[in-house]
Amino acid sequence: MTGDAAAVPGGERTAPVPADKRRALAFLALAEFLGMSAWFSASAVVPALAAAWGLGPSGQAWLTMSVQLGFVAGALASAVLNLADRLPPTGLFSVSALLAAGATALVPAAASVPAAAFALRFLTGFFLAGVYPVGMKIMATWTRRDRGWGIGLLVGALTLGSAAPHLVRALGAAEDWRRVLYASAALAAAGGLVALLFVREGPDRAPAPRFDWRYAGVIWRDRAIALADLGYLGHMWELYAVWTWVPVFLAASFRAAGIGGHWAALAAFAVVAAGGAGSLVAGKLADRFGRTAVTSASMAVSGLCCLVSGLVFGRSAWLPFAVCLVWGFAVVADSAQFSAGVSELCPPERTGTALTLQTSLGFLLTLVPIRLIPTLERAVGWHWAFAALAVGPALGIWAMLRLRRLPAAVRMASGRR
Repeated sequence: MTGDAAAVPGGERTAPVPADKRRALAFLALAEFLGMSAWFSASAVVPALAAAWGLGPSGQAWLTMSVQLGFVAGALASAVLNLADRLPPTGLFSVSALLAAGATALVPAAASVPAAAFALRFLTGFFLAGVYPVGMKIMATWTRRDRGWGIGLLVGALTLGSAAPHLVRALGAAEDWRRVLYASAALAAAGGLVALLFVREGPDRAPAPRFDWRYAGVIWRDRAIALADLGYLGHMWELYAVWTWVPVFLAASFRAAGIGGHWAALAAFAVVAAGGAGSLVAGKLADRFGRTAVTSASMAVSGLCCLVSGLVFGRSAWLPFAVCLVWGFAVVADSAQFSAGVSELCPPERTGTALTLQTSLGFLLTLVPIRLIPTLERAVGWHWAFAALAVGPALGIWAMLRLRRLPAAVRMASGRR
């Protein structure tokens, strides 16, 4: 790509795109995809780990919850210390991915009891706090009028990385949970190396600000940012509970139909991976029609799926899968647009801190629904267990429609709100 002008929503033409932009974004997305593959490495093999260690529903939930807690701890520490804005982002990304890979590899290598595995999964999440938000900050330096699409590309890569362990399991490692974790660790390590060798900031990078531990609290005084974060919290109430428990839901559906675990693992991969396409489509639409409109529409679809998915459970193996495929597409499609919106609403030199704080609060909230779903499943079955997740999208839609009416909203999506 050499000197061509980029098309933007509405038909305008921008200045020529830097010749290396596509290459830079491709390497950043690849590094994000590889680095985030460590996240669901243990969750993808819950049945095997449950059998090996005698885990009940609570222990199975902690395989994911420990990662969430680690991520929250790492992200809050990064936000208070302004690390994402004060340290070289590519170095922080690379080191974090390599450390997450090491913690993941130690689970099959050294963890002989669940408590040790939970501690290592906590460390995995802690280190991944230096991958996801930092990747979004780097993406913001490469994009301006196409930021919704750019961060959508990054979240799409994250989504495929989260789905990767399910694919590894389906491709021959369904019963050997150690192979899944070792493969995920190798992918994460490769992501760290890609970031170190090929990823760099773009032309819109801002100078590193002075250290201000109070800024993490100051953010909440900005009503527009607070509403964008509230919308994100509604989205996160649903997202990780879906990614954690829909594979179990599908496995139960396939098992009831007499279909093997290999196909259930492939179905789980397809459902999670569908969000990658959703992120890209929503990014394009949000740059054209506005962030609040697209996030509200996406949450309306995913909220409906919260209610419908249980109603089709037990009808067949494939009908629930079809509903979950739509759900997988919609449930993460809006994620990037909350982050893109916050990056446009906050001061450029504080983008890393604002994004890190947003993600830390969202991941902290995910602990509740992740633990809630197995309790509800035992009480009311899969027919109604997911219905409680619809509360999140409803709250998120309300917040985004309130944000849409604020004057500050014109700073998002080049005035398209």
